[in-house]
Order: sequence, then structure tokens, then C-alpha cells
Amino acid sequence: MPKVVPILSDVAVRNLIIPGTYSVGGVTGLKLQVRHISSRSWILRATVAGKVRDIGMGSYPTIGLKVARDMSRVLHAQILQGLDPILTRQLEKDATVAARINRKTFDECAAAYISSVEKKWNNAKTPKQWQSTIATYASPVIGHLPVADVTTEHVLQILESIWITKTETASRLRGRLELILAYSTTRKYRSGENPARLKGHLDTLLPQASLVKVVAHHPALDYQDIGRFLSTLRRSKSMSARALEFVILTGTRSGEVRGATWGEIDMGSQLWTIPANRMKSKKAHIVPLSAQAIALLTALPMFVGSTHVFPGTRGGAMSDMTLSKLVKTLHNSAVGRGGAGFSDANLDDRVVTPHGFRSTFRDWAAEQTTFAREVIEHALAHQLKDKAEAAYQRRTSVPKRKVLMQTWADYIDESRSGSLDNILRLDVR
Repeated sequence: MPKVVPILSDVAVRNLIIPGTYSVGGVTGLKLQVRHISSRSWILRATVAGKVRDIGMGSYPTIGLKVARDMSRVLHAQILQGLDPILTRQLEKDATVAARINRKTFDECAAAYISSVEKKWNNAKTPKQWQSTIATYASPVIGHLPVADVTTEHVLQILESIWITKTETASRLRGRLELILAYSTTRKYRSGENPARLKGHLDTLLPQASLVKVVAHHPALDYQDIGRFLSTLRRSKSMSARALEFVILTGTRSGEVRGATWGEIDMGSQLWTIPANRMKSKKAHIVPLSAQAIALLTALPMFVGSTHVFPGTRGGAMSDMTLSKLVKTLHNSAVGRGGAGFSDANLDDRVVTPHGFRSTFRDWAAEQTTFAREVIEHALAHQLKDKAEAAYQRRTSVPKRKVLMQTWADYIDESRSGSLDNILRLDVR
């Protein structure tokens, strides 16, 4: 005859404190496993698919005797139906985990997307810019929502308040939202159309950005005053002054100059080749150097341990604020000496920027020379819409641009006279 297991009471079970495994009765195979008084747990010993299995059911006294017996009866019923309780439990756990993953919030997806692509971004500021715009405008509206629940109405709620007043920011934010939501769809956190897409969707609901965007050009110096500006700039013997002078002579961006290394410059050919990874267009750019630019480079000291042409104080690349600070210092100095023309009150006291000197060069070339537009645009490393024309000009324009840059440097020298005071008027055409 099968052994009869006594049905233990709550008190009897509570007093089971000696290590061992005890049958408690009431349900076949229900046992209390005791390791020590603070470690007691329930198991159901049952035959599943021809094998004896111990199925864990949780700790005692968190799970009491009555609940343990009820759970055991449910497990026996599953076994009678041909189910494996352990496998069933694992499948339920996996489904719960999958559901939790698929309910990722927008903020979680935004952080994951930025982390996945930030190594591809050349500018270290880009991740912070993304994080800032998302945190400022998107997170308060949809940050806590499951990304699967984000709708067009949510996107409009984010964008409409700034689409007119901060069009550039809104446009960039929309693009970022679209990429984050596309990433979420690829990862199967959401499905369906992308509610942040522009073409054929948001462009039917929002005003065309180009019609509402107010273009804020970099404040630029009138080209008639560039010579006198250089006269004042050359009074400074600082490395930042030489870097700014090189920016002006070459018509390049300040970041391209600050990152310039001696290995990029061929003094014999009088060419500076900026590699693709430092160009905004991601294409290598050849800059013909005028005699004045070569003279500037020849006079520069070379610092031991640094490959940079215009090194910062520690030998690395010069800070991105250095040139802006220099121009601002010249501005404040001129105003302090009564240079009333330096800043126009109608322009909110904006100061000429290093980037603005590219506009100075562009205006001079267009208004004072007969060089072809394509040659001027290539000198500024601007992309031409016609790809065939652009490819042709890249092959043929270097000799023409060499003449252009020498003409620009000669013009600056010829117009040098006077002082900085009263001439640094802003031109934001």
C-alpha cells in the first residue's frame, strides 16, 4: 500500500526548522525544503513526461501552507493536460520580458539611438545638442510614453509651439524625432507609419519651413574695410590673431584653420589640402595659398610635440571660442575708444564673427571681380547643385582659384590704411 502522508497544520509546518525535506500532505508531492530556519521553500515533486521533477513554488512563509496547496493543485492539473509546468512558467516569463521590452519609453529609445550613432558623428557637441533639444521640447510631452504609443498628434504638440518662432530648431528637432522613431520601428518597439516624417505627412499640416524661417546671417565686415581691419589685427602678436588672419586670407571656416596640421600644407606647391573628415561636405578640399598666406606660415613658430599649425596653449587644436573671443575683444576695445561704427544698435549689438569673413570675401569676389560664380563657390567649398558641373570644376578650378586668392590677398594689402575705429560696421545682407 502507498505510504500515507499525514496532513500537517500551519503550526506543524511553522515548527519544521531542522534541515531536510518534509512532506506536508493535502496534495500529492507537496514538500517543504528546509536549509535553515531563515531559508525554507516549497517544492512539488511530480512526474512530468515520464521524469520525476522538483518544481519550485517560492519561499515559506511568504507563501503560506494553504496557498502552496492551491498552487500544487493547479500544477497537477497542468500535468494532467500534458503540459510541462516549468516550461510553461518560462514561456510566461519570456512573454512578460518581451512585453516590457516592447513597451520601451520614447526617452529610453532616444538615449539608445543617440548611443548607437554618436561614434559616427565627427562633432563632439552633436550628442549634447540632440540630448538638449529632446529634453527641452520632446521629453515633457512624450518622454514617459511607450514609444509604440507616440502619434502624429504628439509630434504636432511638440513642434507647433516653435515651428514659427524657432523654425531652425523645430526643423532639426523634427528630423531627430523621425530618426528616433524609425530606429524604434526597426527594433520592433513600435509599428506603422512614422508620425514625424515630413514628406506627404507633416508638410500637409505645418507651414513650409522656408516660408517662415528668418535667416540670421553671420554678421560680416564690409569688404571695403577689410584692409584696415587687418592692419589692426596685425598689431597683435598672438597665435589666435595669426589664425584669424589665415581664416581671412583663405576664405575657410575657423574650424578648418584651427585643426590645420603642417602635414596638410605643401609649401612648395602653395596648396593646403584639408582632409574629408574635417570638411563640412565630407569631401577633401584644396586651398590655394597666396604669397601673403605663405609668408604668414613661414613666420610662424613650430612647437615641439605639436603638429598643429595654430596650436592652443597646450599644443593641441585651438579652442573653438578663441577666435570669437579675439573678435569680441577687438570690438570692445574699439567701442571703448569711441569706435561708434563697430556695432550697429539696430542689429542687437551683434559682433562680426570669424565665419562672417567668408561673407566678406564672397561679397568682394562677386562685386569687385569677374571670376566665375563656380570658381568663387569652390573657393568657399560650397556644393554646386549640378553634380556634373561640380565634378568638372573640382578638376579645373584650382589654377583659377589660385589667381582668385592671390587677387584677394593683394586687395587686402592695397586697402590697408587707417585704424579699426569707426570702420567695423556690420553688413548682414
